[in-house]
Amino acid sequence: MAAAAAGGGAPALPQKEQDLLMMLAADVHLGTKNCDYQMERYVFKRRTDGVHIINLGKTWEKLHLAARVIVSIENPQDIIVQSARPYGQRAVLKFAQYTGAHAIAGRHTPGTFTNQLQTSFSEPRLLILTDPRTDHQPIKESALGNIPTIAFCDTDSPMRYVDIGIPANNKGKQSIGCLFWLLARMVLQMRGTILPGHKWDVMVDLFFYRDPEEAKEQEEEEALVAPDYGAVAEYTAPGTDNWGGEWGAAEAAPAPAVLPAATGADWTAAPAHPADGVWDAAAAPPAAAPGWEQSAAPVAAPTPNWE
Repeated sequence: MAAAAAGGGAPALPQKEQDLLMMLAADVHLGTKNCDYQMERYVFKRRTDGVHIINLGKTWEKLHLAARVIVSIENPQDIIVQSARPYGQRAVLKFAQYTGAHAIAGRHTPGTFTNQLQTSFSEPRLLILTDPRTDHQPIKESALGNIPTIAFCDTDSPMRYVDIGIPANNKGKQSIGCLFWLLARMVLQMRGTILPGHKWDVMVDLFFYRDPEEAKEQEEEEALVAPDYGAVAEYTAPGTDNWGGEWGAAEAAPAPAVLPAATGADWTAAPAHPADGVWDAAAAPPAAAPGWEQSAAPVAAPTPNWE
């Protein structure tokens, strides 16, 4: 800060103020028109339209407290991060990727924390949820199994069985992504993965929810763009027309010689009927045309005597 002041530039803001500005931009402070009696302590004021405004200073303190609880667990795989709300599923997966926790995105299978006969049975040491109202089933099971629970609570969220409630807007796309990004960064800073005074190179946009249809349309648009393989030389037509010469040569070629028709016997004439009506004697074959190869005439077979 002293170097920035000496250079005449604007002084860098502390980390807490930067986080508060980011939460303001992501609408983390916007609550609902209803307010639970256990969430009144976190409400700063109420607007004229009836929407409650959340105190972001207390939100940042609760994020810091939750990060200290997460860091205190030796094995990160014993932490389960869960979100049944679609807007928080991508943030949950990214949080688990960078912190080493186990993520459950989607519907919660009843009995995951209580029924030992299930293949998906697990006994976590800590449970992190996005919305206590949507994730009411894992909250009940964690209460039966004595599992501490951390949840992002809106002004109308029920606080029953929630050990650490972080007051924030848990219904917005940017709000949920921003909260999980801040919590993941605080955890990595406390573990020593991120050095103090250094920024996290992961963008907060990776934690935001993306509509599958919009993502699919964007991928199709990128696929339709043809790659540029460099300039291609233009095609130039030949100077002379060679088609006329080729066709002329084909027309000038001599026609094939026609073989003369064979003269002699008329093959189209019908055979003459015998005068005496005897069909036993075979008719003699017609005479061969001149110029053909002379072959021996077939010998008539003797007529058998059937008497």
